Amino acid sequence: MNNNRRAFALALGGLWAGLLLPAHAAAEPELQQAGTLRIAVYADFAPYSARGKGVDIALGQALAERLGLRAEIVEFPADENMTDDLRNMVWRGHYLGTRPADVMLHVPVDAYFAAQNDKVTIFGPYHLETMAIARDPARVPPLTGTPDQAFEVFTREKIGVELDTHASDYLLHVRNGGIRDNVVHYRSIAEAVTGLRNGDISAIMAPHGQIEGTLGTDARYQTNALALPGMRATHWPLGMAIKANHGELQTALSNALIELQRSGELTRIFTTHGLTHRVP
Repeated sequence: MNNNRRAFALALGGLWAGLLLPAHAAAEPELQQAGTLRIAVYADFAPYSARGKGVDIALGQALAERLGLRAEIVEFPADENMTDDLRNMVWRGHYLGTRPADVMLHVPVDAYFAAQNDKVTIFGPYHLETMAIARDPARVPPLTGTPDQAFEVFTREKIGVELDTHASDYLLHVRNGGIRDNVVHYRSIAEAVTGLRNGDISAIMAPHGQIEGTLGTDARYQTNALALPGMRATHWPLGMAIKANHGELQTALSNALIELQRSGELTRIFTTHGLTHRVP
């Protein structure tokens, strides 16, 4: 009995000590380096992360600050798919020697995708992204009706997309491939916007955030959400990923994100970078 009571007292003391510790202290053993939150973001991915600036970089820095940690931002080039990115940047590290981060941002919070990647935990939705189209209204009417009806205009007009994206794949197959000759590929949305402004294309299909952050408030063009049959994804919450079973780090980051949301700082981060924050 005495031993049991002593064990209970020790456990209770440990519980109270844990409650008194700041969130980052509780998560400290799960960090790659004590006192530092290593944050993985995509490289050359404006307006979210490019050359030290962007929404995801500012968010990562704000999360680290809330946890009382130093932010170490790692901008990495995308691999063939996000499963590869999660392996390289979260749970194992890259075969070329890049060590994993503590957290990766801009990960879709999707139950099916999460089930396919059980070596990580995906959580913390912070923004709702949507597929969108920016168009010159003098050349392209609003896209309505069936996909065949909506994209009929692009049998005559050209539409721009970024290489190797869902938008590219969709446009190359819509109308049984009937508009593929008028689909113009660019290395980035910024290049596509230049093509739109030069009149080389009449529209761009891409995630709304990339269009909004690059095109800005140019009154010559209209940007609308796009949701048509046959599209694998029309909207998706953006969140974060950490290595599986790092529960204390997940709790600390979740609480920090809640504080950023409640204080309005998260919305300010989006506004500062020219984006409309949409709550998931």
